[in-house]
Amino acid sequence: MLETSLNQLEQLVSDLMQKNAQLAEQNAGLGEQLAQAKEENETLQLSLMEQEEKHGATAARIQALVDRASAGVASA
Repeated sequence: MLETSLNQLEQLVSDLMQKNAQLAEQNAGLGEQLAQAKEENETLQLSLMEQEEKHGATAARIQALVDRASAGVASA
């Protein structure tokens, strides 16, 4: 009986160690995916900031043209 219990315990420990190794590998893969997602997020945020700056500059140029056109119409 003791031998059977010991064998079962050895099998359970072996199964747990194998599962732990699988989970550690999965965790490492998820860590890599997270790092890639963070890097992509930073890239997208920088791109968004650049686009906002470009749109702001374009809006300012358009407003300046509208103001010039309005001033030209008012003086005519």
